[in-house]
Amino acid sequence: MTDPFAQLIPDARAFLTELSQDNSRDWFTAHKDRYEAQLKSPALLLLDEVAQAITKRTGRQAVPRLFRPQRDIRFSKDKTPYKTHLHMMWTVNSAGCALFFGIDPQSCTTGGGIMNLTKAQLPVWRTAVDGETGDEAAALVDILALKGFASNEPELKRVPAPFGKAHPHGHLLQRKSLTFWHEMSPREQAAPMAALMSAYLTLEPMFNLLQEALDA
Repeated sequence: MTDPFAQLIPDARAFLTELSQDNSRDWFTAHKDRYEAQLKSPALLLLDEVAQAITKRTGRQAVPRLFRPQRDIRFSKDKTPYKTHLHMMWTVNSAGCALFFGIDPQSCTTGGGIMNLTKAQLPVWRTAVDGETGDEAAALVDILALKGFASNEPELKRVPAPFGKAHPHGHLLQRKSLTFWHEMSPREQAAPMAALMSAYLTLEPMFNLLQEALDA
C-alpha cells in the first residue's frame, strides 16, 4: 500500500535545495504557492494523522506543531531569512517528551525525547538518575543505540554537584536534555507515516520512563 505522504520528502528536499541556493524573500515569495501546496499542506495532514494515531494508542492527546519557515534573525549574524529545513514535532506527554521529524536537502531524520529540561525538571531528573531510574535509563539509551537512535551529547563537561565524578550514570547527570536521532533509510523515506509510527514505538519506553521520572 502506497504511503499517501510518499511525495512529501522528495518535494520538500527539492524546494529546500533551491531555497538554499537563493535564500531571499523575493525567491520565497515567488515560490510561496509551491511551498503551501507541496510542503505546508501535506505536512499539516501528516501532523494530524500521526497525532491521531499516537492519541489513539496512548489515550493522551498528542499535540502537533509545524515550525514556521522564517528564521529569527534579530540576534543572529546570519541574516538569511528562511530555514533550509522542514521541522515537525508531536508533544506526547505531560513531561514534554516529543517525537521529531526533520527534512533538509541532504537528509531526513526522526527522533524524540526532551529538548530542554526545565529549571524545575533538572533536579527531579538528577534525583531520579541517582536512584533506580538511572539503571533503567542507561539500559534504554544502549537499546536505542542498537536500534539506530543515537543520543545527543551531554551539555555539561562535568558531573554536577553534589554527585561524584565517578557516578555510574554521570553521562545522564551531565544532561540538560535527552534526545535520540535516527537517519531515515531510503525505504523509510518512501513511507513517512509508517517510519514515524515505527520511531514512536521504538522511543515509547523512553517517553514513558521520562514521564514517570519527571511527573513523580
